[in-house]
Amino acid sequence: MTVRWLWAFLDRPAAHFDESARFWTTVTGTRLSPARGTNSEFVTLLPDSGAPSVKMQAVASDPRVHLDLDVDDVAAATERAVELGATLVLENPDYMVLKSPHGMIFCHTPAGRNGEDRQLPSRVTGPAGDQSRLDQVCLDIGNDAYDDEVRFWTELTGWHWEPGSLPEFSRLTASPALPLRLLLQRLGENRPTSAHIDVACTDREATATWHEKLGAHLIERERNWIVMTDPAGQPYCLTGRVPA
Repeated sequence: MTVRWLWAFLDRPAAHFDESARFWTTVTGTRLSPARGTNSEFVTLLPDSGAPSVKMQAVASDPRVHLDLDVDDVAAATERAVELGATLVLENPDYMVLKSPHGMIFCHTPAGRNGEDRQLPSRVTGPAGDQSRLDQVCLDIGNDAYDDEVRFWTELTGWHWEPGSLPEFSRLTASPALPLRLLLQRLGENRPTSAHIDVACTDREATATWHEKLGAHLIERERNWIVMTDPAGQPYCLTGRVPA
């Protein structure tokens, strides 16, 4: 299976969706596409230049992040995922919803026109001159499930696994043409696998201050990142990586 494009899907409760959409379009320098879906629940965040890689969905549940993997053959990719340990959650004529062996929701979607010639969106410049870009999805994996989840995602994507700079992290390296990096984090507890968004920043503190003015909340400062929550209460991180 070849992943032709990778999407970060921000699932936000309907009650907080509009506020969350305003926040994420502002900090990513995008605008909303026309709504689509049976209940107009889906939108794409469209950059002024470059290819989109973030979508949003209004949901009845708590906020979360899931992944969409664009593939050439949705049925074959889904069959392969189930062989590797995934569970099929929902069959749809256009896509399949699955769950990784330890609980991470993801979808297989048709590749369509996404291709290797698509360019990354530009950096976003904040009021203080700081620059940032949403560039990574981090899978938060329970301690006991970590090895199995790493195996699953490595075999599913076919990407190269490598250890991270800290012992609790590792990374799957895909084609540089794809818009998002995939980080895997071993948690100090056992719970179902979930995900959060990482934003690369030239100045974490300045970006955090800007995000707080837009409705985010600062939760914790770590040495290499700042933990925030968006207006719907979903955690994300501002990292010290230089935005591509």
